[in-house]
Amino acid sequence: MSHAIQTAELDWHQVDGIEVPVSQQFGDVYFSKDNGLLETRHVFLHGNDLATRLANLTDYQYFSVGETGFGTGLNILALWQMWQQCRPDNHSHLHAISVEKFPLCKPDLIRALNAWPELKPLADQLIQQYPLPLAGCHRLSFPEERFSLDLWLGDAHDVFPAMEKIHPVNAWFLDGFAPSCNPDMWQEQVLNHIVRLSDYGTTFASFSVAGVLKRGLKQHGIQINRPRGFGHKREMLKACWLKPELDIDSDTTIQRSTDTPKLINTKQRQIAIIGAGIAGLSCAWAFAQRGHQVTLYDQTAPLAGGSGNPLALLNPKLCPIEQSHEHLMTLAWQHALRHYAQFQAFRPIQVNQMALKNADDLLGLATEYPQHLLSTASAQDCTIATEFQSLKLLQAGVVSPHLLRDQILQHPLIEFQQASIKNVVTNELVQVFDAQDQHLGDFDHAIVCCARQSQAFFEQYPLLKPIRGQVSWVNNQAQALPTDQAYSYGGYCMQLNPEQLILGASFYPNRDDCDVLAEDHVHNFNLIHSVFPSYAQTLPDTSTWQGRASVRAQTMDYFPVLGRLDDSTDIYSFAGLGSKGFLFAPLCSEILAAKILSEACPVPSNLLKKLDIQRFIKKPKPKKPYFKANASVQAQ
Repeated sequence: MSHAIQTAELDWHQVDGIEVPVSQQFGDVYFSKDNGLLETRHVFLHGNDLATRLANLTDYQYFSVGETGFGTGLNILALWQMWQQCRPDNHSHLHAISVEKFPLCKPDLIRALNAWPELKPLADQLIQQYPLPLAGCHRLSFPEERFSLDLWLGDAHDVFPAMEKIHPVNAWFLDGFAPSCNPDMWQEQVLNHIVRLSDYGTTFASFSVAGVLKRGLKQHGIQINRPRGFGHKREMLKACWLKPELDIDSDTTIQRSTDTPKLINTKQRQIAIIGAGIAGLSCAWAFAQRGHQVTLYDQTAPLAGGSGNPLALLNPKLCPIEQSHEHLMTLAWQHALRHYAQFQAFRPIQVNQMALKNADDLLGLATEYPQHLLSTASAQDCTIATEFQSLKLLQAGVVSPHLLRDQILQHPLIEFQQASIKNVVTNELVQVFDAQDQHLGDFDHAIVCCARQSQAFFEQYPLLKPIRGQVSWVNNQAQALPTDQAYSYGGYCMQLNPEQLILGASFYPNRDDCDVLAEDHVHNFNLIHSVFPSYAQTLPDTSTWQGRASVRAQTMDYFPVLGRLDDSTDIYSFAGLGSKGFLFAPLCSEILAAKILSEACPVPSNLLKKLDIQRFIKKPKPKKPYFKANASVQAQ
């Protein structure tokens, strides 16, 4: 995953009135010319006995299906269609994980899926969330369907080793172009990691019965059968990883194993979240969308702290493309755009990132990233008079925090309580107490999202640095900026509403005062004046400006802290988001939900380690054993 993602190059063949895509890279068809949908059902769905297994899922059970080649998405859509037909009437959830090195561009994906009219309602939903060709994991969520998909873009040799195993994959679609066309997909290293991500009871199905695949599975003790293939194909592969004591050669053993999959998420969880900023609100939404009951506590009101500004700009600082697959800001930005799109509080906008320093490096990103995502603009092209060039981020957005808060708190499974929480302790359950030592409730898990105040709940907690910041807003109705544009220049500015400009923000490390100060208005004026001097002169005097000041919490390494300090408790924390709370919170909440509920993780292992709160915990170094040399040793 060290290079930019290259989209698939296709030829199109007409077969009985259906357009069949053919890969120029591999010289093979994407689906059977006989009937690709029927083949998918025969090989992958029936080959993994999914109709029975999915229908038997218990309440809140989570089932995971892995796939080695996403292609046109046909297998995933067929799986989703089966899920609609057989899913039980409970809170069980189906999650798919798929890998693709050469994803189809969106127009080609639409064209390919036109071959299957019966899948169109699902295909339209998939296409709406289909990601840009950027390396890394893209989580697509369909909560009304109790279905989700992690689409990992990159080479299988890089992707599978990077996946964190939190929940084992229950069934595999070993798909991809034939081993003779794409031998890299079927090599031992890839198969070893597929098995690593699996467990006893995991099943495997493939159209291929090539020797490299059979040997790769058998060396791990996985039992293989070769039932009849689809259409003219004599055989297909069907396999199951059985516990050694059940390892006998019969199809009944495969059925016996898959009838009793692991039960992990088998009840509704009661979740306490302390702190109702964007971290707490995002966590509450993540768990409530999964059907769990959330009680959200705050000593004053939601968004009373650093998350309560009138507007939040999603403005990532992008990295060189070769780092994008595990770059938090890049992955969080892509996830945030999909996440906030479901809320009325979100508005798409473009961001003009002014090239103040290292201009060549910033502007050069436009040639590295996918087309129609970034562009460069000369000083003359900018909508405000300036002497600087800019990098235009064509896909960004703004969030109205208070509208977002209101919609989140309307969720029937989220209850807000104003309370000053003093203590959270673990007995048989997690117990929450207020400042008067009143017991407020028992919970399965608690998540502390109190920024710098989080340390009060733990004996050992990472240092979070306070950073004072003040935003300003001022009437600029006579010189209003385009409402679809924001400008980033160390500070930022954009229209708050048709009459007012919002701009900021001051940045003062190691200060925790929250008064609105005249000198900070002057600071914000000087920032915009340094880049847009003629425009800044049209603004009213700073004595008329309004503003809001708050304190952000920042870790020493600039990554949020996520997880639990003590593995023996069910008390977690999520804090240290700095000035990127609205950008980081949605993806980090998904990671935390995965850790707590034992679900697939939407980021690679390396990034997960960088976010883990335990990275700051000093662990005693093991003492070196002391050996007293005896005479015989000395003689040698």
